[in-house]
This record gives sequence, C-alpha cells and structure tokens, in this order.
Amino acid sequence: MDIVERLAGAPRIGLGLAAVGRPGYINLGRAADLPAERSVEAMRARAHELLDQAYAAGIRYVDVARSYGRAEEFLAQWLRARPDADDVVVGSKWGYTYTAGWRVDAEVHETKDHGVATFTRQLGETRALLGDRLDLYQIHSVTPDSPALRDADLHRRLADLAAQGTVVGLSTSGPAQAETIRAALGVRVDGRPLFRSVQATWNLLEPSAGPALGEAHGAGCLVVVKEALANGRLAVGEHAPGDAAALAAALRQPWATVVLSGAATGDQLASNLRAQECTGDPDRWAGLAVPADRYWADRSRLPWA
Repeated sequence: MDIVERLAGAPRIGLGLAAVGRPGYINLGRAADLPAERSVEAMRARAHELLDQAYAAGIRYVDVARSYGRAEEFLAQWLRARPDADDVVVGSKWGYTYTAGWRVDAEVHETKDHGVATFTRQLGETRALLGDRLDLYQIHSVTPDSPALRDADLHRRLADLAAQGTVVGLSTSGPAQAETIRAALGVRVDGRPLFRSVQATWNLLEPSAGPALGEAHGAGCLVVVKEALANGRLAVGEHAPGDAAALAAALRQPWATVVLSGAATGDQLASNLRAQECTGDPDRWAGLAVPADRYWADRSRLPWA
C-alpha cells in the first residue's frame, strides 16, 4: 500500500516538528509559544503533547528532518510509547546537519551538504532512531544548483533505498522552486523516475511553485506543502488572513496531498485544524502574493528565536 492509500480518510493536514525539535527557529511569535526554559526535556514534552493531540484529531502524517535538532528522536520515542500509532506515516529529510548545539544564539544553526557521504551518514542516523518506521526520505532544501540533481552515484543509492520500500523525494526552497521541481521530475534511474515526492513552500505570499507542483502531482508524486503560514507572517498582524484561512488556501490546491501544520502549541494546532472547515472565496487573498525573489529575501532576514 502506498503512502497516499495509507493516508486515505485522514485529514490532509500533517504535523511538522521543525518548531519543537530544537530551541531556535524562525517562526514569528516564538518567544510566547514555547517554555521559557527550552531544555531538551521541555521540548520533548511539548513535541509529545502535540503528537498526542494530532493523533487524536486524526492526523496521520508527521514530518521531521535530521536538522530539526532532536525531532527524529522525539518522534521515535513517541512511536515506541504508542504502539497503537502504527498507522502514522513518517517523512524525514537529509542534507542539512544541525550545528547549533541546542543554543538559540548559535552563529550557525545548520550546514547544508547534498553529497553521498552526508546521505550515507544521515540515513544511518535516521534509521538508528526510526528503524522501519521511515516511510519517506527527502533531500532537504534542493535548489537548481544542488549537485543532488546531477550526481549519478547518489541517484543510484537513492534508487537502492527506494527498492527497499522507502519513498524517495526532495524538498525545495528559494525563488526558483519551480525550476528545481521540473529538473527533479526529469531524473531517472534505469529509465524510471527517481523522485516520487516533492515538499515545497507554497503560501498566499509565495505561490510561484504552484504550476510545477501541479505537474509533479500529475506525474504521480506525493506533494507536501510546507510553510503555508509563511513562518507565521500569514497568521499574525492586522492584515493577515489568519492561520486557518491561509492553510485552507493551500488545502484547496488540487495538487496538494498533505499541508503541514508547524504548530508549537496545542491551541495553534486546534486552530490550524479548523482550516478543514473554512469556507469562502479562495481568491479573496490572491492580492497578497509578492515576487518570489522578494519573498525569499524577506524570509532570509527572519531572526532565529
């Protein structure tokens, strides 16, 4: 049974643990969202609370990554404590290494490398934590210049992983997401498409990847939407549509398989889930879109907090 079949009947909202897997991230309002003391124990407790709430609400897709601090570890511990949660679909990512040492004020929070050595090391680390619960493994934050789009040795190793039953995909970032997605759709090993999932930023401020995501969906790929709230920019502020409306806009896209909630509190998750009942004109907020270059430049200036 493939991932889409396993998720049939579940909410199309998934839970991403980027915001609660490490003490520092770039979401707005973070100081009020998390415990004052962001110890490993406090963050683990918050992650487990959110996972319990998400599972009770029917959510069955959880997103983590090697660079999300201890998110894989927190999820693995929760899965071991919840043997009844055997229907959860787990997606993780490799390609960034967490370097902040559990500090918010670190000079460098993560480093990027898409080479074979990093893949081999991080796959071993992920498997040590998640074992056979790893359903989807994606290259983290691919851009058009990434060697991951051209490295034949890496492609062969990824194909070997896919042959073992793990879906292989990529996440994208930056103003040229559409170019990256289309390049990835053209990668083949032994005549077969290699990448069977795409995780991309799409939101009311930055919808430029939409047509390419439609092409990926048409090619049979699982499509996961990340940053639907633009790191909180669409959830707060006098002229923001609010979290439920912003998520609802992503859910309305016919190519979206899963739209991630990056909630850091139970109240946020409950509010995010209300997106499933949102009604109204989907074009109401179309005027919020900005040029992709501007969006990503603004995002790069968000502080880690």
